[in-house]
Amino acid sequence: MFVPQPADGVEKGRAQVAEDLDPLACAAALLHRPAALVVLAGAPGSGRTTLLRRITAAVPGPAHTGGGLAMLSTTPALALSRAVRARLPAHDVHLLAEAVHSRVRGGLLVLDDLQYADPATLAALPLLATHCRVLVALRTPHRLPAAVTDALRAAGAAWLSVPPLDPDAALDLARRTATGLTEPALAAVLARAGGNPLAITALARQAAAGRAAAGADIDQVAYAIATALADLPRPARTALAALGLLGRPAPAALLGPGAADLHAAGLVTAGPAGTLLPVSTYVAETAAGLLDAAGRVELHTRLAELTPPAEAARHLAAAGDLAGAHRLALSAADRATGGDRAALLLFACDLDTPIDPRVRLAAADAALAAGRPAAAAKVLTTPGPLGIEADVLRGEALLQAGAPAAARTAVAGVPDASPTPVLAGRDRVLLLAELAADPAAARELAGKIAYRYPHPPPGVAAALAAVQAANHTPGWDTALAAAATPGGDPLITRWSAWLLVEHLVAAGRLVEAATAARRAAEDCATDLAYGWQTRFAAVADWAAALHGSSAAPHDPAARHDPGAPHDPGGRVDSSGPAQPGAAAGAAPGAVERPDRVPEEVGFDPDLVLKRSGNLADRAVPDEARGYATAATALIEADTGLLGAARARLDAGPDHPAVGWVTQETAWLDGQPDRATKQSPARTPGLLAGLHAITARWAAHDLGVRGAPPIPSGLPAPARRTLTAWATGTGFTAAADGWRPVALREQVRCLLAAGLTDADPQRAVAALLDAERLADNAGLTVLAGRARRGLRRHHVHRDTRSPRSGDQLTRRETDVLRLVAAGEPTRRIAGQLGISAETVDTHIRAGMRKLGARTRTEAAALAFATFPNSPETPKDGR
Repeated sequence: MFVPQPADGVEKGRAQVAEDLDPLACAAALLHRPAALVVLAGAPGSGRTTLLRRITAAVPGPAHTGGGLAMLSTTPALALSRAVRARLPAHDVHLLAEAVHSRVRGGLLVLDDLQYADPATLAALPLLATHCRVLVALRTPHRLPAAVTDALRAAGAAWLSVPPLDPDAALDLARRTATGLTEPALAAVLARAGGNPLAITALARQAAAGRAAAGADIDQVAYAIATALADLPRPARTALAALGLLGRPAPAALLGPGAADLHAAGLVTAGPAGTLLPVSTYVAETAAGLLDAAGRVELHTRLAELTPPAEAARHLAAAGDLAGAHRLALSAADRATGGDRAALLLFACDLDTPIDPRVRLAAADAALAAGRPAAAAKVLTTPGPLGIEADVLRGEALLQAGAPAAARTAVAGVPDASPTPVLAGRDRVLLLAELAADPAAARELAGKIAYRYPHPPPGVAAALAAVQAANHTPGWDTALAAAATPGGDPLITRWSAWLLVEHLVAAGRLVEAATAARRAAEDCATDLAYGWQTRFAAVADWAAALHGSSAAPHDPAARHDPGAPHDPGGRVDSSGPAQPGAAAGAAPGAVERPDRVPEEVGFDPDLVLKRSGNLADRAVPDEARGYATAATALIEADTGLLGAARARLDAGPDHPAVGWVTQETAWLDGQPDRATKQSPARTPGLLAGLHAITARWAAHDLGVRGAPPIPSGLPAPARRTLTAWATGTGFTAAADGWRPVALREQVRCLLAAGLTDADPQRAVAALLDAERLADNAGLTVLAGRARRGLRRHHVHRDTRSPRSGDQLTRRETDVLRLVAAGEPTRRIAGQLGISAETVDTHIRAGMRKLGARTRTEAAALAFATFPNSPETPKDGR
């Protein structure tokens, strides 16, 4: 793991904000050290990029230059990849930092336009700052989260503002730009420009042409840039637009006769190997919007000659050369892999030009392997027939897209006399479509297919394993894990891995599900299979969020005896301890059976909240967004952020996990009338049990009597819990069954025991256990419910149990003081100079430490529990 170390001569966390120092001299001096991060911040057109190059030239050693691109700001690690000219492991921040460090070493890492950098790059910079010399430029204003800028300031050696031009330099620039301006006109230009070089240039030209501004309410810099670009000759605008679309240096020959005008206007500067760079990417991007239709076609044609085939194909398509774009896309796809290959082939098939059926087959196959079944089905949907191979592949795509009936129809015409691979694909689709419609009939069909294939091919073997899993046949997990082993057909292995993870979740084996999903996500990331990767990452976070931290170091009761292995479904293995060497001799693909989330999977609620919240806000498949939304909302609701959870769930997709978390959030929020519904018929296993348990809690709170039927196919802990509700006894035993599965459900069983047990001594003991577990895990709402139950037994607490014994930080105290004063979140953010999201983070942290159910309760407890915290905070934040 890439571990930050303090750099020689740089005191970590003490970045100096220099407004009055010479940025060139200051930055050059700091970057002579072995490791330092220097940030240059300035407004559009202020000369940040020029200053960045001057500092780079003044620092010894090789320079690795890159930066963010506005149109590709979500591409993982793009800014760093451009700098080191290599594809980087963006899925792991520490690994990403190490990969960059190994390439930069003693050189200088230079990143421009940090405001367009991707989240992975931003997260890696503080780590790199302790090992490398890093120089970055950031445009202000920007939309980087406050947490990101805080981390950069903490890790940086200096945060330097690009100063405006002094009056003499500004006057000289204005005179050179427009030689005929009078002194009063020059003074007016300088007064409005405020020392911004780009604004000076544009306003001087505007004044020379005798035009008035459109209005004082329009941003002057943006207006000046637009009007300046409009005044350039057409060849110059085309050349500048080309630089804006490329986002990298370009030779003057490609830019054409307009390059000389750009030089004269000071909008470009010399780059390496005789290339030209725009002074500002903002200016270059604006130029692209000023092109007429003919100029745009010409520009795209030129760019197609310059760029690699994958990019050139899109330029040719934009220029109207569809046949040329098709050829280039196929050529690039031959050299690409994973998601890149799928994107290129799908792009080629989308062009309005004759498409070879073999290309459609290849595109569909690549799209399925990348986790894009809807795109695969679309590319195989044509007015005329494409052949039996296409029918089978389309059936597979429709099956994975959630349309089993349409999948069966797609393969209905494939005859029994088809070649064996085609026939096996057809039988696989038919079996899985039957499984979706009638699991009992699928079991009978599976027997016939197994007889037909004594040694089934991988796709058929995976389908047979799916039928075993649906019918809970012993050994189903091992069979699915074997089918999911990497190295085979990606379409089969990833689908099998997904089925394995979903069945493990349904069986309540959350730790195994999270482990298998995280490993599958890593495998997909290697092949850039983004659709599959996001699904696995999201379900891993969902399993981790639902599992929780079930064995805190200070919770002896949660430690398992190594000599008595437990089944994660709540059953005790009566066969005794495992024999030495058993793991080593396990069958290939066998599922591991840990009872705690491994360290690499991550069960820290803040980490899971960050990861899943990030996924939920992105353009990802609905399955991934559903699990990510459910994980994020569950953590928010459990920690007392019920309003945030409701808002997230309202915007979430129709998904079984989202459905239960919506029901659970209503119950946690004291609205049991909205939490009484039973689970939909399509909700599997564990989720069906959780729906029923929440409905029983809601009925209890409403005083409704009766015991509805217990759903079938539930994991043992859920079945025991519902049985306890039906009989009124057995909640403590049911709580023990949840221990290796889901901590919050263990807490709820203890709550139920405390609320229903007629023996006060046993009830208080159960409630105390519930309070302790909930406090340790940060389950704010459940801990509050335990305390309310204790008060009914006249057990009062003078102090609430702060999580892990931590005191409030200074910033948390400041935030809670303003909450106590009745200030809303946005006003608190404005007063403290932080984002609203950061305010919510501090409130949530304070609620966890104080054991408060609401923000108001946390504010009240902040000064009752830690009265001296404003003067003696835990740290200086």
